[in-house]
Amino acid sequence: MKLISSLTSPFGRKVRIVLAEKHIDYQLVEDSPHDPDNQIAAQNPLGKVPVLLLDDGKPLYDSSVIVDYLDQISPVGKLIPADHRQGISVKRWEALADGITDAAILVVMESRRPPAQQSAEWSAKQRAKVDRGLERVAADLAERKWCTGDSFTLADIAVGCMLGYLDMRFPDLQWTTLHPNLAELRARLDARPSFADTRPPAV
Repeated sequence: MKLISSLTSPFGRKVRIVLAEKHIDYQLVEDSPHDPDNQIAAQNPLGKVPVLLLDDGKPLYDSSVIVDYLDQISPVGKLIPADHRQGISVKRWEALADGITDAAILVVMESRRPPAQQSAEWSAKQRAKVDRGLERVAADLAERKWCTGDSFTLADIAVGCMLGYLDMRFPDLQWTTLHPNLAELRARLDARPSFADTRPPAV
């Protein structure tokens, strides 16, 4: 299998962590939608990463679909519980974390537009989604060690990648002060080799 992604993509990182946790071999092909010569649209018509190319050449996207597939093809370290109710809980956490990340990415993209074309109102609306999302994640985590149940799951991976992206792009957000339980979760996650080995480069 080949994974097409950039090293700074939080969604690509989510897939890379799942691959590492499940001990699945793959080849990383670095490409970015922001590169004018990128070849991503040839595999994903939406022009987004990550894209997983299966051994038969069939592409899978987006990250939520890819991680579902990876969790099903290998019994090692199941990350989505087989129980339907528990599985839906994990996917809900993933959806919230991914939604926060999407909003944060929109703020970043807006800041890269020419100043005269930027909308402060639009950026503020997206930042509000990030703030509300973090409050919900922190409230739902409460004093637990992991996001769902008593074990590490895809929920923790998605939240960890979201927090890592906020650290990279919004160093002034101070979420660790506002939500110390999330800072503790992040520290536990950062101690795992799968997180340490996929830490994004400094930007």
